[in-house]
Amino acid sequence: MSNTSLFLRTLLTNPRMVGAIAPSGPVLADLITSEIGPSAGPVLELGPGTGVFTRALLARGICESDITLIESADSFASLLRQRFPDARVICADAARLDAYGLPEGKQFGCAISGLPLLNMSPKTVIAILTAVSARLREGGALYQFTYGLRCPIPHRLLDRFGFKATLQGQVLRNFPPARVYKIVRRRPINSPAAAT
Repeated sequence: MSNTSLFLRTLLTNPRMVGAIAPSGPVLADLITSEIGPSAGPVLELGPGTGVFTRALLARGICESDITLIESADSFASLLRQRFPDARVICADAARLDAYGLPEGKQFGCAISGLPLLNMSPKTVIAILTAVSARLREGGALYQFTYGLRCPIPHRLLDRFGFKATLQGQVLRNFPPARVYKIVRRRPINSPAAAT
C-alpha cells in the first residue's frame, strides 16, 4: 500500500488523530530536520506517520537505532516497523509516553513532532509537553510543525513550561503550506522561576 493510500485510509477512520489532508512532503522534512545531525544523540519523533521525517533524519546521519518513534495509529506503526527495523517503534499515545516502555531515565537530544496539536485539547497538549520536557536533555529542542499561522503551543503554555518558540521557517511548497517552530527552554529546569 502506498504512503498516500495508507494516509487517506487512516485519515478517514480518525481525522482528529491525523490532522492533515496529505502526508508531509520532503521539503518540510528537510526544514524540520535541518539542525539535527549525528551529534544530536538519540532523537524522539512523535507522530511519524509514514516516516517522511524519519527518512530525513537518516539522511542527515542519525543512526536508525538512535531513533524512537511514537505512533498511535496501528497501521502507521506496523509500516514504520517494516521500514525502520532498527528504530524503536512504540504504538502509543504521545500524551502517555512514560506508560509505554521508554527506558527509565533515557534522555533525548531533540524531539520532532508531527502531532496535530491544534486538534488536541489543552489537557492533552499539556500532557505531551510534560512528557517531552522530562525526556529532553539540557539544551535539547522540540521541533514542531503546524499548518496554522502561529505556534500551535499557546503563549500561556510556553510560559508555564519556560519555553521559547522561534519560527524556524515555512514551506509554501508543502500541501498545505506549513511552518516549523523550534521550541527550547528559556531557563534551566531547576531554576526557581521554572518551579513556579
